[in-house]
Amino acid sequence: METVIGRLEEKVMLEKIEKSIEAELVAVYGRRRVGKTYLIRNGFSKMPVFEFSGMHHATLEQQLESFALALTSATGGLPIARPGSWLKAFELLKQYLNPIVSKGRTIIFFDEFPWIDTPRSGFLSAFENFWNSWASKQKKLVVVICGSAAAWMIKKVLNNRGGLHNRVTRRIRLIPFTVGETDAYLKHRKIKLDKYQVLQLYMAMGGIPQYLKEVEPGESAAQAIDKLCFTKEGLLQDEFKNLYHSLFDSAQSHIDIVRALAKKGKGLTRTELIAACKLSSGGYTTQLLEELTESGFISSYIPLNKTKKDALYKLTDEYSLFYLKFIEGSKATGVGTWLRFISGNSWTSWSGNAFESVCMKHIAQIKKAIGISDVYAEVSVWRHQPKDKTDKGAQIDLLIDRNDSCINICEMKFSANDFEITKAYAKELESKLKIFQQQTKTKKTLFLTMITTFGVKNSQNYPGLVQKEATMGLLFDQ
Repeated sequence: METVIGRLEEKVMLEKIEKSIEAELVAVYGRRRVGKTYLIRNGFSKMPVFEFSGMHHATLEQQLESFALALTSATGGLPIARPGSWLKAFELLKQYLNPIVSKGRTIIFFDEFPWIDTPRSGFLSAFENFWNSWASKQKKLVVVICGSAAAWMIKKVLNNRGGLHNRVTRRIRLIPFTVGETDAYLKHRKIKLDKYQVLQLYMAMGGIPQYLKEVEPGESAAQAIDKLCFTKEGLLQDEFKNLYHSLFDSAQSHIDIVRALAKKGKGLTRTELIAACKLSSGGYTTQLLEELTESGFISSYIPLNKTKKDALYKLTDEYSLFYLKFIEGSKATGVGTWLRFISGNSWTSWSGNAFESVCMKHIAQIKKAIGISDVYAEVSVWRHQPKDKTDKGAQIDLLIDRNDSCINICEMKFSANDFEITKAYAKELESKLKIFQQQTKTKKTLFLTMITTFGVKNSQNYPGLVQKEATMGLLFDQ
């Protein structure tokens, strides 16, 4: 058993599951390479007595053969012949488990669950029968089902209208590491990098354990990014196409949405996405957006004083944004590639958007840093489209609307050194606050809050403008 870094809430839940006196059906889902399998193998106090993983695009016969091999490995006995159907396969599993379950808490694990359910295989109905007729009655049994295809898991398992309706007893949606967890993971692997280096890694590849595992001791963030993203052998060089096609059967529309959002760092509404991607305005678009959201690639934000139908969608998967900006179609490869990019304008625009996205994922840490953890607040975005030439537009990418009659208007700025407020930017900030107050007619007190990498260099030059400051250090709080 290996150490599980971070995942505090998940580890607490696994402990509760293990101590439960009832049969448990646990559904775990999350994007590819996020650490689902690792969590199940190492998060309990004991290993599963049986583990079976589905194979992508395998036939029914291949899946059943693999099941027989897994059961043979678990029993440690003579080779088990391939069962003729999933009903017979689960009958064999019951025979193996019966004497084990009677002795104590027993865990079995089905990995890549959606891949097992091949067309016309009868797998899902056989599993439903296995759970309903036998497993649910075994008070010492824990059945864990896990899948990267989050949308499939939600539709076919969590929202099942048939034999599995309301049968799942616990659910775990595993999301990428936070910045703090990423830092802890790297330290656990004896990798010493300062906060700025760790943040750069996170902005390029997100908190995906399998990606971070490729970083080696003694490498700078730039060296690791060069190796992983700009060499032929690099894990992230062509991960993009594999990532989406492994999760969605018809991935092109999902990719089209991701590409459209990558071009618009400030986000797009559903209507704007439909126009940009030439989609229909019906349920299919809703399904695509829900699947991408549940899989952790995009996030939706409801603008202040608006409803869900006015939601603004943003690409929040760091790797996808980085790939589309720098890797796809790039002629630059090899050592030093990333250092050359850093000196260009494209890096400036990317780093700003990426830093904003990272901050938006760490709202609890931001609230703690500015001293409002205990204040009820709602997080929103806001934008005002100019109606004519005399009207000035404005956009706020993060505002924290508090229950104590205050609103924190957050400006997130990434820079390699202390951030300097220029006269032009100060004027822009004052204008933004004024437009926001005029358009929303809010009577709440506005606190301009600067979140930067190393702090604001000259806020004292503009007395009363910046009310709160925080640095990237807040992101490292677990």
